[in-house]
Amino acid sequence: MSTKGARLFALPESAALGAKVSALLNLTPGGLEEHRFPDGEHRLRACDNVRNADVYVLQSLHADAELSVNDKLCRLLFLIGALKDASAHRVTAVLPYLCYARQDRRTRPRDPVTTRHVAQLLEAMGTDRVVALDIHDLAAFENAFRCGSDHLSARQLFVEHFADAFGGRKLCVVSPDLGGAKRAERFRADLSRRVGRQVRGAFLEKHRADDDVRGESTVVGDVDGRVAIILDDMVSTGGTLIRAARACRKAGARHIYAAVTHGLFVGEAESLLADPTLEGLVVTDSIPQERALSGQLGPKLRVIDIAPVLADAICRMHAGGSIAALLGEEN
Repeated sequence: MSTKGARLFALPESAALGAKVSALLNLTPGGLEEHRFPDGEHRLRACDNVRNADVYVLQSLHADAELSVNDKLCRLLFLIGALKDASAHRVTAVLPYLCYARQDRRTRPRDPVTTRHVAQLLEAMGTDRVVALDIHDLAAFENAFRCGSDHLSARQLFVEHFADAFGGRKLCVVSPDLGGAKRAERFRADLSRRVGRQVRGAFLEKHRADDDVRGESTVVGDVDGRVAIILDDMVSTGGTLIRAARACRKAGARHIYAAVTHGLFVGEAESLLADPTLEGLVVTDSIPQERALSGQLGPKLRVIDIAPVLADAICRMHAGGSIAALLGEEN
């Protein structure tokens, strides 16, 4: 598929991932000029002509040492607005990590449904399409946007990794809660096909009070004597993941690994996940992992490059190809 006529811009804080995606697409990354004013305001403009162009803007919306989630969201919004003002034909926001994706419903009266508010902000700037990777709740994501939306998945990358590493062992895919059961089932089915035999499935029952999980989790399914692979969309504080690992160990799992698309690792997550109960953790570079790799979690952390998935998706969207086929979901 050709990318002729496409333009790819990565905001400075996502430049490393943007460079990898651009190289795979054989595109020169779009030039950006930034000016920061003494009062904290900023100006970000495209240096390239985008009139009538099919433009893709890459930004991972996570906090880092310099910029908050809200800083990065505003920078993305203002750049999209500037590109639309410059007569770009279509602007697609490519979001390896979408902020506020967990705030997709009310759990108490007067709670904000922030996922929907983020969608409205993107739409207000004229965004034609939003593409996100392994969002927390697919139905909530699709329902939040009135503009076009596509979701991508790291599932096949995880399948290849674990098939190569443990293809000859007895395996069980574990969802850390019921909410992730469908995600885990798709992974389990794909892994079964890849290794050529049945992979077991299990999930954990969590005991929740308000926003906190209390007590121990219980494994529902057979992990005894197996390599347990805990699958989740994100790891933040690490509490859910380590509780799942300990529950799998108690239920007799021989080895315990985890595959998580987005590694946030906030608070004491790195020290908590250094627990030897969890023998290995695989994440993607949807969020840069230099700090985690150099810390106490580094020896057990494996980072998988997500750039090929993003590049393939951009190529297909530009050429009118199928995203469902990319995900292996097309009938």
